[in-house]
Amino acid sequence: MLEVKDLHVTVEEKEILKGVNLKVEPGKLVVVMGPNAGGKSTLAYAIMGREGYEVTKGDILFNGESILELGPDERSRLGIFLSVQEPPPLPGVKGSLLVPAVIKKRRGIPMDDKFADIKILREVRPKLELVGLDSSYMGREVNVGFSGGEKKRFELFQALAYDPKIVILDEPDSGLDVDGVKMVARVIDDMRKNGKGVLLITHNPRLLHFITPDEVNVLIDGKIVMTGGLDVAEFVETHGYDKVVTR
Repeated sequence: MLEVKDLHVTVEEKEILKGVNLKVEPGKLVVVMGPNAGGKSTLAYAIMGREGYEVTKGDILFNGESILELGPDERSRLGIFLSVQEPPPLPGVKGSLLVPAVIKKRRGIPMDDKFADIKILREVRPKLELVGLDSSYMGREVNVGFSGGEKKRFELFQALAYDPKIVILDEPDSGLDVDGVKMVARVIDDMRKNGKGVLLITHNPRLLHFITPDEVNVLIDGKIVMTGGLDVAEFVETHGYDKVVTR
């Protein structure tokens, strides 16, 4: 469904990705691991079409069609969702406004349809419970005054509420305690069972103690240097990234 082919990406005239290839199929969990500054977040931003991340070579395909000419909003409406490392605060924007607005946009429902808002809020409430949040969070300004863990939980809630086809999770377990990490693993597993493709980006393999990926890639200095299964993550956890390069 999502395919990255020989992707080269430059940021501020510096080449960060140097020929990355990977596929994320429906119902599959693909992991990209690597040390800090190795290009993991750049990969996520490039897939999402963030401004300033220039693709100089290669392609990004969704259902076999290039999406390089599409903006982030268009990619989102195709069914790609990105949960970023540091979700930004949105002062003045409550969850009860943001979430129905996004869903109405995706479904082609008029923005002034207030009855749709009520229906959508009822529909998504159980998804809050899945990530360990209560309905009061919908009445709060998005990410304003949230702890790091609360931000991550609310981002994961949005990934469930918007019902994308491909979910990109950039360090979804940061700021979470062990129970929070287990929750993230359960949600990812449910996504996979429901046919969503999940691209999990992390530098710490602890989340993989609770869920088994379909593929693990190690990204170092802009290149995937190792691909395999859970054994790759176990090797990294035991020996570190330096040994991956020399293995």
